[in-house]
Amino acid sequence: MEDRVTPGLYLEMSSVPPAEYVDTRLPEVLDLPGVEAASWWENAHPDRNDLPRKLDEFSLLSVFEVNEDFKAPPAPAWVGRLDFRRYPRPGQGIITGRPTVGLLLVLIGPRSASGAQALRDWADFVHIRHIAECGVPGYCMITPYENATGGYPRFMHFYEMDTDDPETAFKMMPSMVEARLGGGPGNPSFDRWASHPELQIVYVNTFRRLGGSSRRAKTK
Repeated sequence: MEDRVTPGLYLEMSSVPPAEYVDTRLPEVLDLPGVEAASWWENAHPDRNDLPRKLDEFSLLSVFEVNEDFKAPPAPAWVGRLDFRRYPRPGQGIITGRPTVGLLLVLIGPRSASGAQALRDWADFVHIRHIAECGVPGYCMITPYENATGGYPRFMHFYEMDTDDPETAFKMMPSMVEARLGGGPGNPSFDRWASHPELQIVYVNTFRRLGGSSRRAKTK
């Protein structure tokens, strides 16, 4: 994903065995108009409790790369779903030439409808910017997306990683930002990076790649 512009990402979240999902649900979605490719990922830090969360935990994340023709399908009760489109600002980070085998998924929303743009600007020009400039080992592209329905959660930050230990890379990142900004909590620069008055964290977690498929080659 990191070496191309993807108009949208459709996510499905479940806790069924990966083989069951790949054999049953995945072909149904992959055959829909507008779906170009899919990948599936295992939760690298189940039941994370070091950050706020407003979504139930899930063990399997499925990511469908979609274009403008895609319409989110109905889903069975055991599947959660979210549909996102690229926010009209460029991603930040680097393309390493190595495959994306890890993810950091960040879902956020504004505390008020009027605060959505202020939150988006902070995320792009302060929070993500400092992370990208740190050059955290394992981090590649960081791409902003917006909920296709305008609903909740409003924004997704999709961090691609070329390490199969995304949790270690994620834990390394705050200390690198702290060093860049000259101090941690209590330092005004760090505090401005770490949070915003409109920030509401919905879900944050890391994932490790299990497999991928496209419309032309449906097994991998």
